[in-house]
Amino acid sequence: MATVAQAEPLRIATFAAPLGRDGPGLLLRDLGRDDPQIDAVAAVVLDTDADILLLTDVDHDLDGLTLAALAQRLNYPHRFALAPNTGLPTGLDLDGNGTLGEARDAQGYGRFPGDSGLAVLSRYPIITGEVRDLSAMLWRDLPGATLPEGPLGSADIMAVQRLSSTAHWIVPIAAPDGPVTLMAYSATPPVFDGPEDRNGLRNRDELRLWAHILDHDAPLDFIIIGNANLDPADGAGYRAAMQTFLADPRIIDPAPDSPGGLAAANPDHTGDPALDTADWPDDGPGNLRVSYVLPAATWSVTGAGVVWPTGDDPLAQAVAAAGPHRMVWVDIAR
Repeated sequence: MATVAQAEPLRIATFAAPLGRDGPGLLLRDLGRDDPQIDAVAAVVLDTDADILLLTDVDHDLDGLTLAALAQRLNYPHRFALAPNTGLPTGLDLDGNGTLGEARDAQGYGRFPGDSGLAVLSRYPIITGEVRDLSAMLWRDLPGATLPEGPLGSADIMAVQRLSSTAHWIVPIAAPDGPVTLMAYSATPPVFDGPEDRNGLRNRDELRLWAHILDHDAPLDFIIIGNANLDPADGAGYRAAMQTFLADPRIIDPAPDSPGGLAAANPDHTGDPALDTADWPDDGPGNLRVSYVLPAATWSVTGAGVVWPTGDDPLAQAVAAAGPHRMVWVDIAR
């Protein structure tokens, strides 16, 4: 009897490695010289060996020179990025401090246009002509949106305020066994605001946009991926929203884990420390699960993990030097 060849699993990963710099062009400069932090990021990326990688904190330039240099450094032949909302001026005082033109007055927090955007790197062609960019959607236009009350939720502000603090993209990729579609984003942290809870509400609605897409216009074989900046058990924000989302039967939560997260557990947290994806100070938020790779239920998950080794692992030093966030990966197959 003839056997049917099985397609190799695809490794999909996301990494919130801090590849944002203090000004435009500085990341490109740093890619061209000795930079220990970039070296550490590259070591983690190369060791994880993902087929498709979403970076959620990487500076964007309109000519794409930075991403081209980074893709070459990380050995990815295909790349994709659009200008993010971070640093995009609004002309309004969005944080209500009486001063215009500051980082918090942009569509998403950013010191300059393109600060800390998203980028997709892939071994397979990206179907750019079919990309859907939802980043210009106004916050008020999300069905069921909960807008801040008071001056920061004024009609003038809500007439220009976009929902996406960075971006929401739907990106199809021509993988060997058929298209894979990323639903990629990076949400605002649900902190750094006032009693109106502007960032907390926006963070929740950035996640709710994906639930709305699932209800009305979900692509086939999708993967929801990125930095949600929301832990289902610990830390700030509307944790119940993430709990509900992870329980949606249309998606799989592979629950990727790591020995390093388990070893670094915060004793006052209630969530499983092995699932954490960020190593923040114990006197701050502590370790949290904020980055996710969530395949559609149409996929089979064959493996998953968080790149957070214990101290005796040769990769541990590079992981720590790359920044507080940890790479998250999931292996999927049809």
